[in-house]
Amino acid sequence: MNTVLITGCSSGYGLETARHFHAQGWSVIATMRAPRQGLLPASVRILPLDVTVPESVAAALEAAGPVDALVNNAGIGVVGAFEATPMTHIRKVFETNTFGTMAMTQAVIPQMRARRSGVIVNVTSSVTLAAHPLAAAYTASKQAIEGFTGSLAHELGAFGVRAKLVEPGYAPTTRFAANTDIAVADLIPEAYAAYAGPIFEGFANPPLLTRESDVAEAVWRAANDTSDRLRYPAGADAVALAAAS
Repeated sequence: MNTVLITGCSSGYGLETARHFHAQGWSVIATMRAPRQGLLPASVRILPLDVTVPESVAAALEAAGPVDALVNNAGIGVVGAFEATPMTHIRKVFETNTFGTMAMTQAVIPQMRARRSGVIVNVTSSVTLAAHPLAAAYTASKQAIEGFTGSLAHELGAFGVRAKLVEPGYAPTTRFAANTDIAVADLIPEAYAAYAGPIFEGFANPPLLTRESDVAEAVWRAANDTSDRLRYPAGADAVALAAAS
């Protein structure tokens, strides 16, 4: 039985992905900063993990044991005018979205390289396919992982280890900005109010949506694809953006 470790499983894409892999017969290790029981079937192992804390990363991987797949899904969002976004918060976004992904990846590589098998799936966003206003810091954190994963795919391919990207579209149910400690209203100065209004209306009524199940299925396909394919857009909106780019 194959084993997958998934980060950020308390809600949204991570939770649905854990459920999907479990339904497909995989052994699932679901991680989250504050573990909660009852979210997943009893046979799913739930481990505490904060990807921004080195000791937490090391402890989670030691407890997990060998894994065939790592899904780096943990992330935080930030929506607002860049000029109003404190650098302290931008660094926090990068610590989770970028450096947290890198830390987990670096920690799992030795065991996969030694076995000459394994796959690392990094979840980014459709903002990497088409730039979106009021998301500059978030986009930068995810674009960094796009380049990182592309390079890593070449580097690890020589050892039989694959690196993949899943690029979800917009899913309002994923609580995109809920994992942050700063209110969106605080990041929209008065000078930006008229500009931001129509954009937020678009968020509320998008023409195309991504379902959590779309992302779970894309992660599943990426993890099981032994080809050299790198990118897997997830959701109708992301697929449309990928086709146009």
